[in-house]
Amino acid sequence: MGQNRPMDDLSRVPLAPDTVGLLEGMATTRAIRRYLPEPVPDEVLRDILFAATRAPSGSNRQPFRFVVLQHGEVAAEAKRLLAGVARSLWDWKAHNDGYARGSGAVDGSPKARMARTMAEYCEHFESVPVVVLPCMIRYRAPSSSEGGSIYPACQNLLLAARALGYGGVLTGFHHPVEAELKELLGIPQEAFIAATISLGKPAGHHGPVRRRPLAELVHGDAWGSAPAWAQDPPGTCFTSAGPPKGTPTTTPPPPG
Repeated sequence: MGQNRPMDDLSRVPLAPDTVGLLEGMATTRAIRRYLPEPVPDEVLRDILFAATRAPSGSNRQPFRFVVLQHGEVAAEAKRLLAGVARSLWDWKAHNDGYARGSGAVDGSPKARMARTMAEYCEHFESVPVVVLPCMIRYRAPSSSEGGSIYPACQNLLLAARALGYGGVLTGFHHPVEAELKELLGIPQEAFIAATISLGKPAGHHGPVRRRPLAELVHGDAWGSAPAWAQDPPGTCFTSAGPPKGTPTTTPPPPG
């Protein structure tokens, strides 16, 4: 995939074929925080953002907009602002949540691996190949439900990246510097930045993901009772919360 293809050429380039099926992609798309030091080709970005913009939204208003930061002075400054927040937030979280205590002090434990991954991610955030700022143009007063018109697009974006051999993670690093980012990037005041998503070619790998057992998360008819069909399929990987008693487990892979 070339980086120097004329922009208007992409209008004649069809979407790339999927590398995974939809259900497999949903079951294996992990939060990718480690990236190879290579750019994301223009045609890959086109396909990923095309998928994002196909997401549903209230009344099909499509209020989502995406600021894509790759290279150049403005992008570098925006990444620098976000990197400062990332490092401050991780320092606070690592201390507040005790990442160096308990199992976090055991080399190779899930907690210790996560701490190393997060520290590396935040320390080198400026070198992330692509940062996407999904924004939503408000057309009414802010409400707790307005995310329904922007977050499905974010999930589409991450699933499309997975299908094309890339990966990313959704964060909230923009919150403390939203005003500075808006001024720097010319984002209008009526828009709010909904997330900070980093993208790149994974240095690790995608799934299978580790999650809580289905029976802990699904309630039938009323809260507190799982329906009989809430059973995990073979090969499911569980979090440290563990599966129901008597359920065989699969050893989870290291964080990607």
